[in-house]
Amino acid sequence: MSEAVATVAEMEPSFQALPDMLAGHAAGRPDARALLCGNERRTWGDLYRRFNRVANGLIGLGVRPGDKVAILGPPSIAYVETFLGTLAAGACAVPLSSMAAADSLALMLEDCDAKVLLIAAAMRELVEPFAGRLGKLLPGGRIAFDFESPGWTAYEPWLAAASDRPPGIAIRPEDGFNIIYSSGTTGAPKGILHSHHMRWTQVTRRVLGYGPDSVTLLSTPLYSNTTLVALLPTLAYGGLAILMAKFDAERYLQIAAAEHVTHTMLVPVQYERLLARPDFDSYDLSAFRMKLSTSAPLREQVKRAILKRWPGQMIEYYGLTEGGATCSLNVGENPNKLHTVGKPAPGCDVRVIDEAGRELPQGSVGELVGRSPGMMTGYYNRPDKTREIYWHAPDGTLFYRSGDLGRFDEDGFVQLLDRKKDMIISGGFNIYAADLEAVLSKHPAVADVAVIAVPSREWGETPLALVVLAPGAAIAADTLRDWANARLGRTQRISAVEFRDSLPRSSIGKILKRELREPYLRRAG
Repeated sequence: MSEAVATVAEMEPSFQALPDMLAGHAAGRPDARALLCGNERRTWGDLYRRFNRVANGLIGLGVRPGDKVAILGPPSIAYVETFLGTLAAGACAVPLSSMAAADSLALMLEDCDAKVLLIAAAMRELVEPFAGRLGKLLPGGRIAFDFESPGWTAYEPWLAAASDRPPGIAIRPEDGFNIIYSSGTTGAPKGILHSHHMRWTQVTRRVLGYGPDSVTLLSTPLYSNTTLVALLPTLAYGGLAILMAKFDAERYLQIAAAEHVTHTMLVPVQYERLLARPDFDSYDLSAFRMKLSTSAPLREQVKRAILKRWPGQMIEYYGLTEGGATCSLNVGENPNKLHTVGKPAPGCDVRVIDEAGRELPQGSVGELVGRSPGMMTGYYNRPDKTREIYWHAPDGTLFYRSGDLGRFDEDGFVQLLDRKKDMIISGGFNIYAADLEAVLSKHPAVADVAVIAVPSREWGETPLALVVLAPGAAIAADTLRDWANARLGRTQRISAVEFRDSLPRSSIGKILKRELREPYLRRAG
């Protein structure tokens, strides 16, 4: 981290709730821009008045401090207004995944005890089949952002009928800020509950150059913690947040140049798509001060390309939505450590443990555990699942298990290897997909790669590489396999390479290895 960032990170100002922080910007700079999305915009004065209307509208429906308000839709100004208004009402925001299936959404809404649900038209077909069965919603608690339908209250008329004066709700540090669901595809979803103190800690300890003159461009979903950790400090320090309803590489670059963007948070696949554009270097990106990356490891070659071609600092974050183990890598300051995710962030304590829960020495591979100033309150209504991620140091200090395997190198940098559940055990040897993927990604013909475990009669499991070729590249699968195996250890050998047109990813860019493995498991079994 730079000296300036470290200095700010050591400061411990008194707690202030986010709506109160935003009130100062509305009073001091009412005509300055706060939000921009497409052709729609809000000044600080407009935003403050409108999220107060949301707060008073929710209170008028019967929402009380601690109640949950669910939001479902693509990024929009109305989405942000609703999120902030929920906080101003003393309630807890529940941003729901727009990628979740209908049955998972129903489970989430039931699990979080939502009193109000606000949705966009794009989500209407998913929700309406079960919306009438949501018995916990208050009367009038089904609100439509951008459509009209019986049983739904239209957002704008509802907003216009409410007062724009601050509701005067006192917010305590321990009060719920948001619930983010960690699962939405299979199994029972877990709601990660963050407090106002946790979010305030993130905002005040990771300033990263945010201020009234900062312009942040965001193109990931608002239900993702990835987006919130960049959106919230932008607003807290009075900057301009620009939202993209959907990521498009060309449009991203156009906005970045035209609006003199200073900050961004992107996931690895977005960096790759931007840098792959033939016209990337023709855009003026000189206003950039800080680029952030998280959600999945950023490949070393991509980091080097960013250093060479994209102005401003670059920081990669490793961490969990739950909090705990958090690492950061300032790419420009550590050009020889680009294969790592950096060192534990300021104020964070990260350790490595074995299967028995014993702490391991430097260089040993094990599960990463951590504690930090920003840790979740717990999984909402799931104390059993919350206890499962606990690890206590010998002195009783609480850490959170990450589920990730890694090791510290000789300089204290963390090398991330694999999800614990994704580790490949072949012939009794532990194989880490990250090691194999790092080698394959260095071949000029490889644009994207994922290594998974597939069943093997001889070895139990064996590594299979699924590769997306670079445009115009041509190489035989066996030739690429042999090239990689010549650079790997004897116990790491890849059994085969298969080519794919693309690899399945989540909305924030994580490769869905479970989906990749399923056909091979069905075939074996």
